[in-house]
Amino acid sequence: MTVPEPYDTASDNALSLAAIKLLKGVVYQDDDPDLWQQIMALQPRIRDYVAVLGLVFQLDEAEGYAWLATREDDTGNAPLPRLMSRRQLSYPVSLLIALLRRKLAEADTSGGDVRVILDREEVVSLMRTFLPESSNEARLVDRIDSHINRVAELGFIRRLRNQPDKIEIRRIIKAYVDAQWLNEFDQRLADYQRHITPADDTSDNREGED
Repeated sequence: MTVPEPYDTASDNALSLAAIKLLKGVVYQDDDPDLWQQIMALQPRIRDYVAVLGLVFQLDEAEGYAWLATREDDTGNAPLPRLMSRRQLSYPVSLLIALLRRKLAEADTSGGDVRVILDREEVVSLMRTFLPESSNEARLVDRIDSHINRVAELGFIRRLRNQPDKIEIRRIIKAYVDAQWLNEFDQRLADYQRHITPADDTSDNREGED
């Protein structure tokens, strides 16, 4: 007669907590070191757990973040409903993501601080160069702020607590904008400038998951 293994409530609770946090978004080592240690210890179980939902567990130990992505099924089976939504991004939002990714690459190349923090005005200045000229400066800045907020919603940046004009580039952006894409950056900028309209609401074919 086979004796069942004892039910490990603590371990199962840790697995559930880790999975729930990952389903809510990217988990960073710096934000919650205790949760990070749980995720590191539970990697195989998390991977099996989320696979049932059609998701893939991803972890970058060197950069210190973990996230979930939708598994692409090329087996010919009927696809599962997407738990992680896929959305088209506007040209300005894609542009801002690209500009921030280049800033992060420049900081890494120069051997600077691991954390890359920009002033809001610096981000506005980066964007202004590539957006249509406007006679209404306040309106232009408001539009750029809306793009910044959208990128924050996607998890690629965050405003520092008690310093809302300070913006930190989150390193998860590297998982979505790879080196090959970055190498084509100049050509993409030329494409953006040809397509961006004053209304700023044209969508491109670059998609993101959030």
